[in-house]
Amino acid sequence: MDLREHRAENGVVWLESETISAPGGVAHGFSTRLGGVSRGIYSSLNLGHTRGDDPAAVRENYRRFLAATGAGRVEDVVISHQVHGDVVRVCTPADRGKGIDRERDYDADGLMTDVPNLPLVIFTADCIPILFYDPVRHVVAASHAGWRGTAQAIAAKTVKRMGEVYGSRPADIRTAIGPGISDCCFLTHQDVPEAMLAALGDLARPFIRPADGEKRFHIDLKGINAALLRGAGATQVDISTDCTGCLREKYWNHRTTGQARGSMASVIMLK
Repeated sequence: MDLREHRAENGVVWLESETISAPGGVAHGFSTRLGGVSRGIYSSLNLGHTRGDDPAAVRENYRRFLAATGAGRVEDVVISHQVHGDVVRVCTPADRGKGIDRERDYDADGLMTDVPNLPLVIFTADCIPILFYDPVRHVVAASHAGWRGTAQAIAAKTVKRMGEVYGSRPADIRTAIGPGISDCCFLTHQDVPEAMLAALGDLARPFIRPADGEKRFHIDLKGINAALLRGAGATQVDISTDCTGCLREKYWNHRTTGQARGSMASVIMLK
């Protein structure tokens, strides 16, 4: 199922997964670049606090995004420190405010918790954001899957870690793959498909296709991550059809703008 788009009274445009929302007990959302107060190259909803934007504007953007999604307070947010790896970190009340009001003392592309009112945040531009909710064990998680993280199967490892730490059963875990670059715009040289096939084997093969007349390849990262989730037993998967490469007025896009841009954020919080 695709994600549902919302426009809040404060102007923030964001996406929600009905699969995650249905049981209740959780707040979550995938941001766009619309509805913030940032200016210039960061206009307008930039949620990347390390990109050179005015810190006051970024904080106000967070306040607006969290108000729109109902996902808690700015001072409680826990922010990932992403390194394109496969570490999924357990977050506790001691982590409140890390990345916003306090320094992060960890590297992790995935965060998870069973603590209520502790919003978990990951960043993306073209990479794939994935949110997780187990309404039985009352556990949430968020993972950032670029092509390297996808090749390292961070989606499946997040499901596994939820089971190891909290006793989550994969069949109970509801997941959503947010807006990211789709195969129409993710065009790579041979090194990326080779890495995918070396790491994931036949699971990745259906999601790689050659570009006509070139030694380049289209890769469906959303499809690979959905296959990883289902292979791990998490069969309840919503997938955004929005491509950040095609919809540049709506989303931040790294492949065409490079570092001169803002970032989207995805948040999930137990109520």
